Amino acid sequence: MTSTATTSMRMLFGSMLFLASTSAFARPFQIVVPASQTVQERALTTMLVEESAKRTSSGGKPRVENALPLEGNDDILLIAPRTEVLRILSPDLRVPWQDALRELHPTDHPEAFSVVSLPHRGARITIVAGNDARGELFGAGWVLRQMRFASGTAIIPAKLNTFQAPDKAVRGHQIGYRFKNNTYDAWTLAQFEQGIRDLAIFGANTIQVIAPNSDDAPTSPLYPAPALDTVLGISGILQKYGLDCDLYYPEMRTDYTKADQVEAELHDFEALVRTMPRLDALYVPGGDPGHTPPEVLFPMLKRQAAILRRYHPNATVWLSAQGFDRGRYETFYRLMAQKPAWLTGIFFGPQSRDTFQTQRSRIPAQFPMQFYPDIAHTMHAQFPIPEWDPIFALTEGREPICPRPSAFAAIYRHYASLDTGFVTYSEGANDDLNKMLWNQLGWSPKTPIDRILREYARWFLHRESEQEQRTLEAIKGLEENWRGPIMSNRQIHRTFALFDELEREATPLQATHNGPWESLLYRATYDDYLQRRLARERGTERRALAALSDTGDAANRVANAERLLLASTPDPQEQSEHDRLFTLAGELFHDWGMQLSVKLYGASNWERGANLDRVDTPLTEAVWLHRAMDAALHKPDEPARLAALQEITHWTSPTSGTLYDDLGDSTAEPHLVHRTTWQDDPAMYGTAIDGIADRTLADGWRLSWLDYAETLYETPLELEYADLDPHRTYRIRITYAGEDYALPLRLTANDIEIHPARKRTSNPETVEFPIPSAAVAGGHLHLRWTGPAGAGGSGRGRQVAEVWLLPQP
Repeated sequence: MTSTATTSMRMLFGSMLFLASTSAFARPFQIVVPASQTVQERALTTMLVEESAKRTSSGGKPRVENALPLEGNDDILLIAPRTEVLRILSPDLRVPWQDALRELHPTDHPEAFSVVSLPHRGARITIVAGNDARGELFGAGWVLRQMRFASGTAIIPAKLNTFQAPDKAVRGHQIGYRFKNNTYDAWTLAQFEQGIRDLAIFGANTIQVIAPNSDDAPTSPLYPAPALDTVLGISGILQKYGLDCDLYYPEMRTDYTKADQVEAELHDFEALVRTMPRLDALYVPGGDPGHTPPEVLFPMLKRQAAILRRYHPNATVWLSAQGFDRGRYETFYRLMAQKPAWLTGIFFGPQSRDTFQTQRSRIPAQFPMQFYPDIAHTMHAQFPIPEWDPIFALTEGREPICPRPSAFAAIYRHYASLDTGFVTYSEGANDDLNKMLWNQLGWSPKTPIDRILREYARWFLHRESEQEQRTLEAIKGLEENWRGPIMSNRQIHRTFALFDELEREATPLQATHNGPWESLLYRATYDDYLQRRLARERGTERRALAALSDTGDAANRVANAERLLLASTPDPQEQSEHDRLFTLAGELFHDWGMQLSVKLYGASNWERGANLDRVDTPLTEAVWLHRAMDAALHKPDEPARLAALQEITHWTSPTSGTLYDDLGDSTAEPHLVHRTTWQDDPAMYGTAIDGIADRTLADGWRLSWLDYAETLYETPLELEYADLDPHRTYRIRITYAGEDYALPLRLTANDIEIHPARKRTSNPETVEFPIPSAAVAGGHLHLRWTGPAGAGGSGRGRQVAEVWLLPQP
């Protein structure tokens, strides 16, 4: 049977030539490998057989032979070390293979591979030649990603000619088998092996496990096996595939200046590392979690390095400066200047007060730096989503299903010159696509995003041909859904409609027990549901506020407003999407271990991806409005009651000429100063960040109290006003609200102090101050909030929720 789809592509990646054509015969194929294989080579052969078979309608497995067949016209996939290929090829194929190989200009780069496709006995032979065992694995993975399965038969494209070598030496991902995780604590070792296979097929060469003694509960109700058994099991799987196993080991005891605690830590550390079948690197964070000053941490880590290398002689040792305050950073740089021989390098992760660029400039060049990027979180994170609508933050939260291909490609390329590799920080499967994106960019930063998404759609979602293009568009649409205000975003419904269309067309292979597909469909449904529900609830709220401004006495106005608020009900489409979210959440838990609810599926808490628990949370200020109306009716007389209703309906403009900012809502903060763009400063060290508190509107807060603006470390939070009347006097009203930080803030107006450093006395707290006439003498006002200098940790807490500039009569 002949495939009708024929394409050819040529793309130059530096010295790498890629040529592919999908013209192929849907004939059976067999695999040829050397008679003598290592454990790792046998594992990749099994992977090839099983992964291709599970994607065919018959489930038939390709045969594996140790020599080329003497007869027959099956396609052949030959996988071997480059040095072994000539011994396996028949004489008529040796010269064509060598000629093709010379055109590809292969080098001896580790992990590299060549692929050559040649005609053979009326069919084709595809030769994957690895520079080493990993080269064979990554070459096999590359071929798998090019294969087509649309006809129900595994099809190897007719021409695959390429030489490829990775750009980054380390391309890794963290697996945290712990209660806090949104997925992995429900996985068995078989599921971890499948996940590791998938990562390797997309180019990952490293998996980092978190030590059982992290900042988490010692166990999880969802564990299928104890944490230590699973960590050791993952190490064994990585040994089997020949991939690096790294250990993330935070130092969690209370006080390492005490000798008994040091000795206890070293004892526990040795007990762990000596039992791990494979261990290639140790990563110790200075913080997040951890709290040990560098002058104490360095000597202990030196002793740990010696223990580590007793059992794993070639293991490397990496340290981060996460969490250090300014004083500890200076100590850290002083100790690094001594060039400790036991230390391999430094990794840069979240909660680092000094930027990647600053650290690289101050750390001796002999120490390489790796990246430890947070690819799982949307806010209160290393790379918060800029201008994210507060409704998304309120409901979908900090750890939602978050494919961000365009953003993370930009972030990857922004930092690429500083690191020798990466191990991404993850909390489960909510960032599944992001992991594959980082793998491929780590292999070649010039890889087009669309190609990565096509391969993701083909491999994980089993979409081919025209469906592949629409799936690519749907995935990109999820990222577009989160750009700008939710109510004016027309992409949201287009994205949902496209996913709904693809779901209705789906085959059992595409849609049944397919966690990656279910997760994307869940996100698309959630976004569309929020937009529909918010439109309904805001319409109801507008009508209720209009009723409060109507004629009549206060009691009648409030009664009419209450009636309107209670009259709103979802239409059938909104209700259908609501119910679909619960169905999908159940499928995701059973198929993939994803925990989208604390109550239903055992998530550790709402913040850890359990946004199904927020699906019914209020989206407008109805709870606050009920309370405010009730308080108004309890005023002593009718004028006071009407005045209180006036205050409700004119919240943002209590007096004529008021200038108002709802900080945290990018559409309502016109005076907030942004010093840089997120593209120039992805971690937002030098600019204002929109955030939201971990509360709900059911608590009786206004949304304008929940969302806030903040800055990091010493960066001031600033508002700028122009064209003010220099002959008028002004007062400033401020709502200090947000998370439960107790950070003292100082406010100045054109360098004149408005209030000294003070902590808020409640959360929220509304205060009011006069603005000195001198501060607006030129018609320009610059408000500036500053916090204490030298802070470490996350550097967060400089949070301001609302600001009114009130002209005085």
